[in-house]
Amino acid sequence: MTDTAQPTTSFANLFDSVVANITTVVHGKREAIEFSVMALLAEGHLLIEDVPGVGKTSLAKALAASIDCTWKRVQFTPDLLPTDLVGVSIYERSTEQFRFQPGPLFANIVLADEINRASPKTQSALLEAMEERQVTADGTTHKLSPPFMVIATQNPVEQEGTYRLPESQLDRFLLRISIGYPGRTAEIAILDGQGSTEAIRELRPVVTTAEVLSMIASVRSVYLASALKSYMVDIAEASRRHSAIELGLSPRATLQLAAAVRAHAAARGRDYATPDDVKAVAVSVLSHRLLLKAGSNARTSSEDAVRELLADVSVPVAR
Repeated sequence: MTDTAQPTTSFANLFDSVVANITTVVHGKREAIEFSVMALLAEGHLLIEDVPGVGKTSLAKALAASIDCTWKRVQFTPDLLPTDLVGVSIYERSTEQFRFQPGPLFANIVLADEINRASPKTQSALLEAMEERQVTADGTTHKLSPPFMVIATQNPVEQEGTYRLPESQLDRFLLRISIGYPGRTAEIAILDGQGSTEAIRELRPVVTTAEVLSMIASVRSVYLASALKSYMVDIAEASRRHSAIELGLSPRATLQLAAAVRAHAAARGRDYATPDDVKAVAVSVLSHRLLLKAGSNARTSSEDAVRELLADVSVPVAR
């Protein structure tokens, strides 16, 4: 084993520790758990979309509890205001000055529960924080301490009292995943545990903030060959020519795909990425960024469109 592979080997051990810790709460959903940890270590944000009651919030809470860092949970509701997220300036009579009181966005992990129940105006308060890792209030910019991650949960748009997330905000989520219903064995385990509330309370951190930052640095150092970069750009260009796609992938989507590919490779103990890493994360990274044409085949979903792109674009072959 080469010296360059050592950091990712250590990375894989720490990664497995976090995943194993979360599996004590969320049963039978290892892939969803791994993707949620990858999102954090790729310096991205996670959108968990599924029907009520399948463990979206439990997964987010378990991830936050597995890391020795600050985290806040915000229940999004129609009457939530932007200042409820960002914070407010409070006038202090003793000093005759305004003092900024930070909101819940000033945490390492922010759980935005049922994000699509808040108005678009409130949802937009997250944009600057998610993209630039900073918050501007009353003309003053406040930096957010790394690591910083937003984990948002949402029910399907068809559910009553929900708003569709704007494309500009969807594009800022690195991954969109679904948990789905548990298998029979996993559901019996859930019954044996009588739910996950007590299990989450008993979770203890298995990695420190410093270790998370070190893992993030390891992800950044994963090697992407020129042929692999060309492969990802080919996928993006193919999406812009696809007959069923109205809005193809942006350059930001390609950057996000590269970050997720690096995280997936590091999680497998490698310091280099392969086309298999691209295929493993492509649907979760790209599907929510595509806008299908109206009147296109009703059976075609954005996930199917990504799979078609992967099937159509030639995979680079090592020589």
